[in-house]
Amino acid sequence: MAEAWPAKAAIEATGRGKLIVSGMLTEACISFAVLSALEAGYECYVVGDACGGPTVAGRDLALQRMASNGAQLSSWLQVLLELQRDWTRHDTYDAARAVVEKNGGGYGVGLRYARQMQTPQ
Repeated sequence: MAEAWPAKAAIEATGRGKLIVSGMLTEACISFAVLSALEAGYECYVVGDACGGPTVAGRDLALQRMASNGAQLSSWLQVLLELQRDWTRHDTYDAARAVVEKNGGGYGVGLRYARQMQTPQ
């Protein structure tokens, strides 16, 4: 018989205990998965600004519920910066910087400015 939840088997096969989760529909797809994963002993990090739902209030309530059950809430920028760790990691520097410059608002503008100031003319 086929596995009823192939995603669960795939997650278990990694042997890792931490999950980063985001997507649509925060009130159902995300919260059900996160609450189940927390119950199963996983650490869950929910990228709140990369989640969505029919209403802002509904999304926020779902995020609060997950947080009150032990999920850690974060933003997409925080996740990217934690994965990058520091700007001396040259193998991922250009890709991470490009994402921040394009989507990081004022921080992206500042990063672009700093890079331009360091570039020889």
